[in-house]
Order: sequence, then C-alpha cells, then structure tokens
Amino acid sequence: MTTTRTARSGIRGRITALRDRRYGNGNGAGDRWSGTGIRWFGTGTGTGTGTEGRKRGRDRDRGQTAIEFLGMTPFIILIMLVLWECALIGYTFSLAGNAADVGARKGSGAEYGARAACQQGAKKDLPDAWAENVVVTCRGGGSLYRATVKLKVPVLVPGLFDLDTEITGKAGSPREDQR
Repeated sequence: MTTTRTARSGIRGRITALRDRRYGNGNGAGDRWSGTGIRWFGTGTGTGTGTEGRKRGRDRDRGQTAIEFLGMTPFIILIMLVLWECALIGYTFSLAGNAADVGARKGSGAEYGARAACQQGAKKDLPDAWAENVVVTCRGGGSLYRATVKLKVPVLVPGLFDLDTEITGKAGSPREDQR
C-alpha cells in the first residue's frame, strides 16, 4: 500500500493507511458495519465461524473509564470524609484557642464575678456542635488571669467512627487594676 500526499499527509497519513489496511477502508470489502458505526470483525456471511460478533480495536473498551470511575467513587468519598474530619480538627484548634483567649480577657477585666465572666466569654461564640461538650477552667493568681478550654472534636458522620479527641486551648491575660 502506498501513501500519497493528500490532506492526510505525513505521519497521520501513514497511520490512516495502516488503519485502513488493518480494519478495511470502509468500502465494504472485508468488513461489516453496524448501524451505530461500530466496526465488526468478519465478513458477515453467517457461516458460524465464530467471528461474526466480535468488536475490534478501541470499540471494545467503550465505557471503561466510566466503570473505573464508578469503582473508585467509594474511595473518593472516603478520602473526602477523612479530609473534612481533618479540617474539623484544625477548626477545633482555632476555636479552643480563641475561646480561651476571650475567656481570659473577660476574666481579667471583670470587677466582680471574674470566673462567671470568663466562662460566659469563653462559651459565647462557640458553635453548637462544640458548645455542648465544652469544659472551661478559669483561675486567677499572680499578675495573670488564666483560662483553659477543652473542646471535643465533632464527628462528621456519627456512628461511623468516634474520634473521642479533646483539643485544649490555653490563654492568659494580665490583670487590670480596679481603682
């Protein structure tokens, strides 16, 4: 088979020529086409040689990507859940530190009832998922008023697994003189 310079020149022309030689050139000689454009192996004579219904080339791999993606979907979802749980752990660190800082500032500036002001300030801005299991410890001594906040990390899917992890935030604020 010779390759001539036409619109399909260069390497593309050679590949096309090889493909035409292997699968037929679409003129009906040696191959059979279905109505959907899939090339079929054999001449379609129906002689029972077993070659009438087999697909050739890339056509037999149709849908392979969809099947592989479908098989990987549970793993993708699991990885997304684990990453989201890691984000919740990081957010809990941020909330614990901020709540301890606010509690220490409120406690150090309160004229009366420093402990109640500290606990109320620490719990004020916590979201509901974290506020239900918060433990706030406030104590004054020396020149610093200290607050410790323990938060439990919420679980994204309850019942699936329980981390039972507590994050502790500690902060101190200098006492203000009450004159």
